[in-house]
Amino acid sequence: MKTIDIGKDFSDAPLGRFKTDGAFSGQRFREEHLVPALRASSPVHVRIDHVEGFGSSFLEEAFGGLVRVEKFPKEELRHKLVIDVDDVANYDMYRRLIWSYIDRA
Repeated sequence: MKTIDIGKDFSDAPLGRFKTDGAFSGQRFREEHLVPALRASSPVHVRIDHVEGFGSSFLEEAFGGLVRVEKFPKEELRHKLVIDVDDVANYDMYRRLIWSYIDRA
C-alpha cells in the first residue's frame, strides 16, 4: 500500500491544470505522483485534507486525466485508488468531485 498526502508530499496549495500553470499543477501531480504509485502499488491512498483547497482544474487534470490521458480503466481505479479524508465536513466535497471527474472522463 502506498499513501500520498497531497498537502505534505506535494503542496498545501495545489493549483492549475498544466505544468505551464505552475509548479504544483494537476498534470505534474498526476505524472509524478499518481501514475507511478498506481503502476507500482495497490491500493494507493491519497490524503486530501492537508491543503488550503483545490481548484477544479487541478482535480480534473490530476484524477480525470488518469482515465483521459493515462488510459487507466475506471473500474481499475475504483479498486486501486482510495481517497482518504479525516475532515469530512470541509473536504468530502473534494472526494466526491474527484470521483465525478473520473466517472466523466
